[in-house]
Amino acid sequence: MDSFNQIHPPKVAPPYGTILDELRAGDAIPFLGAWASRVGWSKGAPDFLPSGGDLAEMLARDSRFPSADDHDIQDLAKVASYYADGSSRIALRRRLRGVFTGAPHASNDLHRMLAQIANNLMIVTTNYDTLLEQAFQEAGKPYDLAVYPADNTTYGNALLWWPHGALKPQPIRANDFDIADLSRTNIIYKIHGSVRHEEASWDSFVITEEDYVKFLSQMSTAVPPAFRQYFSSRAFLFLGYGLRDWNMRVLLKQVKEFKKKTESEKVSWAILKEPSIFETKLWLRRNVDMFDLTLEEFVGEMRLEIGRR
Repeated sequence: MDSFNQIHPPKVAPPYGTILDELRAGDAIPFLGAWASRVGWSKGAPDFLPSGGDLAEMLARDSRFPSADDHDIQDLAKVASYYADGSSRIALRRRLRGVFTGAPHASNDLHRMLAQIANNLMIVTTNYDTLLEQAFQEAGKPYDLAVYPADNTTYGNALLWWPHGALKPQPIRANDFDIADLSRTNIIYKIHGSVRHEEASWDSFVITEEDYVKFLSQMSTAVPPAFRQYFSSRAFLFLGYGLRDWNMRVLLKQVKEFKKKTESEKVSWAILKEPSIFETKLWLRRNVDMFDLTLEEFVGEMRLEIGRR
């Protein structure tokens, strides 16, 4: 029975008040996955960006991907690799840019809630879209933008850093970051790249299988030491993100090593609807309390908590 309860924890509510306090203090880091950009989505809704599976199917159709297996067709990294191999990296970038900038999309309630409470808050996202930035702009909140330059070999050993309001980035080498600078403003850290509406040359995507291998091989620069140290003393709030992608599991393992050195005992939280047994066990092993509910439910309760303060 104990083993069953470990794998299938009781369905309890997240500690909304604690999470809100930690976010406002900058002591928790929201970590946004793919579903964070689709909060409020319903079947047939026209005004949403495609899911990872939808994007993979789109690229598979375009490239005539040679498999009818649904597992292959919805494997975005595999399909993106085939697309690039059959045409070019430039063609893949152009197709992705068309998807993420071709039509206007509105930020959702999760983005707006985070922008509302942000006060020297770092948010990490694996999403390429700019919906989070849009929410901060609508709320009149300043933020700096950091992007891993997956497609820019000139700045391969640096992060691209847009100070608030800047049109062009500053390349900053990994070892030049000071941890003290990471808590002086809001920071949106796009760990897998981003589109840039104003200039296609700054677009960057970690999307193919080769990109993920390269990301891991450059982990010390892709995630600078100051960032990993910053992570180690804070909790994570995982929103719309599972642990199926092994590159994120490697990052969290490194963060866990930092936590051992600093003797940090902070518990993190994950919001994930109907997680698999595999995901549940991975979260538990990483000192993450997992809560089985939708992001819409989570945001609604957080709104109520904000209203009570």
